[in-house]
Amino acid sequence: MKFSRFLSFLILLALLSTISIASTAQDERTVVIGFTASTSGKYNVESIRQINGLNLWINQVNEAGGITLSDGTVLMFDTVFYDDESNTDRVQELYTRLITEDEADFLISPYSSGLTDASAIIAEQYGRIMITAGAASDSTYQKGFTLVFQTYTPASRYLTGALDLLQSVDMDVQRIAIVHENDKFSTDVATALNEYALELGFEIVMFEGYDSGTTDFAPFINKIQDSEPDAVLGGGHFQDGSTFARQLYEKNTSAAFIALLVAPPEPSFSELGEAALGIIGPSQWEPIGNITAESAEEAGMDYFGPSSQEFVEAYVEAYGEEPSYHAAGGFQAGLLLQKAIEDSDSIETEAVAAALNELDILTFFGSVQFDTTEESHGLQIGHSMMYIQWQQIEDMEDLEKVIVWPLEAATADTLYPLSE
Repeated sequence: MKFSRFLSFLILLALLSTISIASTAQDERTVVIGFTASTSGKYNVESIRQINGLNLWINQVNEAGGITLSDGTVLMFDTVFYDDESNTDRVQELYTRLITEDEADFLISPYSSGLTDASAIIAEQYGRIMITAGAASDSTYQKGFTLVFQTYTPASRYLTGALDLLQSVDMDVQRIAIVHENDKFSTDVATALNEYALELGFEIVMFEGYDSGTTDFAPFINKIQDSEPDAVLGGGHFQDGSTFARQLYEKNTSAAFIALLVAPPEPSFSELGEAALGIIGPSQWEPIGNITAESAEEAGMDYFGPSSQEFVEAYVEAYGEEPSYHAAGGFQAGLLLQKAIEDSDSIETEAVAAALNELDILTFFGSVQFDTTEESHGLQIGHSMMYIQWQQIEDMEDLEKVIVWPLEAATADTLYPLSE
């Protein structure tokens, strides 16, 4: 009799254990994040760093035990991604596969506005939320989409602050040359820059585009020199921007102020040596910025996620290099998705999208708020650019990247004119 009771007890214990194990397994859910990345092609430098940032966020969330919903479900994260080869034609096919075959729950955009524009159509068509990182063109968010949310400051405000900076150091400047890559993002930036320059009363002495993949800028530089501008602005992405800066230096271009897209904020831009000295670039984020929870409190905003210093330390430990704003943007995309999931207590598309629409927070990356109008839904309206410049500090042999605008974030005075 005693043995029978003991046997019944063992059976009950085993049954409870089985139920507990089954319950634990049922309570854990893997959330799949799908994206493409340019691990090859012309966007590979920026794209790989964006992937690094996103993967760092995923690793941190998973190592911390995931996200626990109020019903006890523990969310862990995994990714599925493909190389889009920096090729727009591949993007729609691959994002369709991510949704229909890989069953991705959420999407992160590729790097670049052109690739993102193509992928956003698929995200909306299949009803998947997409957080866009590394994509600044305004027009993507003016097509009636409701599930696409922008991380970066829009292209329309990408280089306009450079003109504010220029006027702050020299009110007498008049002649502006704008030379830009003929791709969607760079053209959008240049068009908005041109309009803003005219509003401020500048004279546009040159407004011209060059083909993607251009390596010989001599014809454009000759035109720049002939037009005798006080300032040169424009550029495109890392490879062409770096080449353009080097050739401007080699041909002794006399402009007193040069501001280029994308390339200057990258840490490796300093490898140009003297050709990088004095070049200004717009940056979505910089490691030397110091956004903290205290910053949010002073601004009367909610703060979410790690501090800038904590992000930088984690990134350096993981990848052995200083993070660029492309890396920070990848991490930020994941962070915004995390915040929306936590706020909505759900992974259902409608609930998470509603939480994203309500966001008005500060993170290590800066302010976050989305336009919720029908005309520009998902456009980033909270985040602002900062402008960096490569300078030679005191007796240092290597160049150092400093923030020169806005003044409240500046870590050094602007080197102006470049001949000094």
